[in-house]
Amino acid sequence: MNPTVAFVAARSADAREAAKRLRKRYDEVSPNKADVIIALGGDGFMLQMLHRFMGRDVPIYGMNRGTVGFLMNAWREQGLFQRLERAQRVVLNPLLMAARTVGGETIEAHAINEVSLLRQTRQTAKIAISIDGQKRLDELVCDGVMVATPAGSTAYNLSVHGPILPLGAGLLALTPISPFRPRRWRGAVLPRAAKVTLDILEAGKRPVSAVADSTEVRNVTSVTVTEDTTRSLTLLFDPEHHLEERILKEQFLS
Repeated sequence: MNPTVAFVAARSADAREAAKRLRKRYDEVSPNKADVIIALGGDGFMLQMLHRFMGRDVPIYGMNRGTVGFLMNAWREQGLFQRLERAQRVVLNPLLMAARTVGGETIEAHAINEVSLLRQTRQTAKIAISIDGQKRLDELVCDGVMVATPAGSTAYNLSVHGPILPLGAGLLALTPISPFRPRRWRGAVLPRAAKVTLDILEAGKRPVSAVADSTEVRNVTSVTVTEDTTRSLTLLFDPEHHLEERILKEQFLS
């Protein structure tokens, strides 16, 4: 018996047209009742859907109707249920950011790719870094710093020369963004269970924003980042386009 499916599409014309064609070919139920969500769009849209359905623990199968499509399968109208039957599962745990602002408010948000701290003005940020309660870096002078998951290690993290992490490695990447002091510090690879605390030095003079995927909190004084093992996200991939293989290939591209 085939699983029930729901089609969700990005706003682009290509994504909407793909959803229209699939609905003509296959029966559909509402997203809240579907066994599998079929996401049509690009990587940004996939991240939106992962956040939207985070509480349901429903698998999401993406088809690329966007640009990069790193988290997506190839677009094909035919053979959907055969592809779903063959699909391999990747289970991710998101990061949980707890950001405290200068006003004393604590705001929490989840991130699937990374949590980033970014300077808000022309002045560099000054950030102290602690891991599991132990101070590891007294002062990082930089444009920012991020904590990236394996799934996010090939995104923003890679563009600032952070390490690519295999999905099964059980690691997180702590990567500076344009470090000025210590100039030669290139970050650290941490166990996934690590609690990362980032304290903003001179927060009034050198304001910093914290960003968890698309959630931004401005004027923070401290941020903690942990992996939320109470939440799991399931992506489905065609065997020939498995995410683990894509991450491996990224390490051999020139």
